[in-house]
Amino acid sequence: MKLNKWMSVVALIGFFSVGHVYAGTCEVQYTRTACPGKEAISYKKCDGEQSCSKFKEAASAEECGQMAMKSCSNKRYSITQSKVINALFDEAEITSVSGSDDFCVDYENKTTEFNQC
Repeated sequence: MKLNKWMSVVALIGFFSVGHVYAGTCEVQYTRTACPGKEAISYKKCDGEQSCSKFKEAASAEECGQMAMKSCSNKRYSITQSKVINALFDEAEITSVSGSDDFCVDYENKTTEFNQC
């Protein structure tokens, strides 16, 4: 009996002494521009709409911004002409490194992946 109480006390101390990591909500907002005649395929990822949001957990606004930047990637050159990606961390707008609300402005592969229709 004493051993069970001791283990419970140790478990509680361990629980309260571990640093808790705050996870916030990262909303990544997508707006796609489809290649001519490819709207249905391009917008499929947003349930047929040109714009939509996806929600993920992030530890910080910086991590959320990194997720937003990755969302600029476009491998469907003949389907999606370009994207505008905006992001909110815990409902507050965040910006890219250059201060733009569109993370794709700073996307390094923008010239090779956008406007290739």
